[in-house]
Amino acid sequence: MAEKEFRLLVRISNVDIEGKKRLCYALNKIKGISYSLANAICQISGIDKFKKIGDLSDAEVKKLNEIIADPIKYKIPIWMLNRRKDYETGQDKHILSGDLDFIKSNDIRRLKKIKCYKGMRHSFGLPVRGQRTRGNFRKGASIGVQRKKTKAGRV
Repeated sequence: MAEKEFRLLVRISNVDIEGKKRLCYALNKIKGISYSLANAICQISGIDKFKKIGDLSDAEVKKLNEIIADPIKYKIPIWMLNRRKDYETGQDKHILSGDLDFIKSNDIRRLKKIKCYKGMRHSFGLPVRGQRTRGNFRKGASIGVQRKKTKAGRV
């Protein structure tokens, strides 16, 4: 019986993943998939999470792609998704890679446009979630204390 050849690169969800990594850790390389979600995907697919990703067959890779594309269909808990109750549609979604950056920037732009508290904090470059600002978040022109320059003759 012929042995299955080892692949150095495996493409899952439009991301090239190194074949030497174990499945659970390799799925973390996809932006938007956390360690707990990667564990859930491994359990639902029935693939050993410690198996090297280069040893996966084409059918297993296809199964992983399907689960990642629509996790709600495969009964992954809603609290594991990264976009619950979407602002525009009201649906629960899981967003990956480039779409994640795009949607996050759109959300921040919307907050700035309606001039809510969080939007104003974003536009001023201040911390948004209630952190203190006295010793931290100092950048730009407000760093430190400037002393008056002394004249050359006086000390």
